[in-house]
Amino acid sequence: MPMWNPWHGCHKISAGCKHCYVYREDAAFGTAIPPDEVRRTASFNLPLRRDRQKNLKFPAGTEFALCFTSDFLIDEADEWRPEIWEIIRQRSDCAFFFFTKRIERLALCLPPDWGEGYENVAVGCTVENQERADARLPVFLSLPIRHRLIIAAPLLGSINLAPYLDPALIEEVSVGGESGKYARTLDFDWVLDLHRQSLAAGIPFCFHQTGSHLLKDGRLYTIPRSLQHSQARRASLNTLTHSPIK
Repeated sequence: MPMWNPWHGCHKISAGCKHCYVYREDAAFGTAIPPDEVRRTASFNLPLRRDRQKNLKFPAGTEFALCFTSDFLIDEADEWRPEIWEIIRQRSDCAFFFFTKRIERLALCLPPDWGEGYENVAVGCTVENQERADARLPVFLSLPIRHRLIIAAPLLGSINLAPYLDPALIEEVSVGGESGKYARTLDFDWVLDLHRQSLAAGIPFCFHQTGSHLLKDGRLYTIPRSLQHSQARRASLNTLTHSPIK
């Protein structure tokens, strides 16, 4: 899945942001621009780019991960976002996914023709603990969105999602731990509990990342970044069989 980051940089707003990978990667690459300074990037029109034969570089059916080094709904990007909606309209033959910790801003940021949601856009609401779940998910469920995902990552504690797991509204629950040198530990029991809740509600489940530190059966495992996705898959908890955008 190609990453499309039309802007870069973000602000920490809740507990899940404490060890944000965007800050970590900017520090590793020695960028002179502070990671909390939001700036437009050279990839702004990525889905519209063409090759030397004038063919679109990304064919129909491409799924784009949108704004994964920022937040699509961050207020500094308000002036640029209408252009991104226009690109998404032009590439209605492609799918676009974005996750946000600012779901309360979505109603302010929608294009005029959004209606009940664009068929080719999936929105993931990120919740890292019970407090954020109870604050964000009622807003999330009240908004006109065609494809909704709950992203419990980085999971920082046990969460009861049952009040929000309406299979008519939620298409996936995805869970992950925190990566990086200072990552907080993910308790596998929290993952299993969300797996049970999702199965009970009839909603597809994905354990997408173990994080750097995984507590399982009383033993603490330290997992290299390169293995965190594959180790999560080996848990055999995933029930998702296809992209939420058909």
